[in-house]
Amino acid sequence: MNEIQKYISKNESKMLEDLFSLIRIPSISAKPEHHDDMLACAERWAQLLIEAGADEALVMPSKGNPIVFGQKTVDPTAKTVLIYAHYDVMPAEPLELWKSEPFEPEIRDEHIWARGADDDKGQAFIQVKAFEYLVKYGLLKNNVKFIFEGEEEIGSPSLESFCEDHKELLKADVILVSDTSMLGADLPSLTTGLRGLAYWEIEVTGPNRDLHSGHFGGAVANPINVLCGMIAKVVDADGRITVPGFYDDVEEVPQAERDMIAHIPFNEEKYKNAIGVKELFGEKGYSTLERNSCRPSFDVCGIWGGYTGEGSKTVLPSKATAKVSCRLVPHQDHHKISQVFADYIRSIAPDTVQVKVTPMHGGQGYVCPISLPAYQAAEKGFEKAFGKKPLAVRRGGSIPIISTFEQVLGIKTVLMGFGLESNAIHSPNENFPLDIFRKGIEAVVEFHISL
Repeated sequence: MNEIQKYISKNESKMLEDLFSLIRIPSISAKPEHHDDMLACAERWAQLLIEAGADEALVMPSKGNPIVFGQKTVDPTAKTVLIYAHYDVMPAEPLELWKSEPFEPEIRDEHIWARGADDDKGQAFIQVKAFEYLVKYGLLKNNVKFIFEGEEEIGSPSLESFCEDHKELLKADVILVSDTSMLGADLPSLTTGLRGLAYWEIEVTGPNRDLHSGHFGGAVANPINVLCGMIAKVVDADGRITVPGFYDDVEEVPQAERDMIAHIPFNEEKYKNAIGVKELFGEKGYSTLERNSCRPSFDVCGIWGGYTGEGSKTVLPSKATAKVSCRLVPHQDHHKISQVFADYIRSIAPDTVQVKVTPMHGGQGYVCPISLPAYQAAEKGFEKAFGKKPLAVRRGGSIPIISTFEQVLGIKTVLMGFGLESNAIHSPNENFPLDIFRKGIEAVVEFHISL
């Protein structure tokens, strides 16, 4: 057992007690009734940062929920690492599916079970406990700043303007984030890329009221039929998106990276069985792991209209609505894609209906070069804690604020996440293995030492 492992073992009870004090605060940003909980959680984080060795920790106002800022200056001429995390969590519903109370953490089977155990209170706590160890034993050679926000789960609407207003305060050499996942507990990995996002609502209106389908069916266009027909035209038989100009800025993945992806252990049959499908579908010419990480995609996220209650009602609906999204890859600008998509949908709309396309939210994709010194320090951290070099992987999800950091602050981000698919973030029975929690602290300590 090395020194950091001994430290964790000796102090684990207190660590978990402090983490649980955060988890017990239901900081659900999506629900206005938890406004006071957001402030309470921010204040608790500030207190814990001071206890961990920060020179200062402030709860600062934003346009939305408060932002926690902390810092420790070791040497004004040294490198500075800005650690980002979020203290808001997803709603816990459906509550009946939880095996224990979501905001009363429990240890079972060497796992922490609670909302926020992983995303992102547990992972953020790894960063703070590693920092605490480094400060306590005089091992911290770089300056550290912290920025913890309370709106990540609702799209970080206030963080960009906060960054714009506080560029000097947030000045750093690199940003470190623990809010992503690994391929497996025995297969450590570092996220090198994230897809961007564009999201719309499409509303199709036909007649001025719901009509009797017997009297009008066959004579009046059905908005649901029309909406489904338009959506069906967005992706062709080869899985390619048909929107003109959509692929203009798509970055082709270098062959070297495709070769790396091909070496990631992946069992397609197991993958299909896990999600209950007979066959997979995606863009022709690319593997499943390429399709869901470094190629763009289109999905209908929700669709409704007409009668959806019990029994039958012979109605030709007046309106039909769908929420749709595209995952984007680096260099695709979500503003541009939002416009070309809306133009395309309007262009294929027949005169029998009126179509309204409303852009919702979006974000840019992100790529971290594996040549970045901070990325290589993260590699050393994983290798020290997990006993093997982590794989470099792109992820299909989106964290829009990461690209915002690069655009506004001009700083690259290293995504040093410790989550697992089995941790069930955003779902009932979210959890975090204690073994990964311990290894995470060890890995982050090594990151700072190696930087």
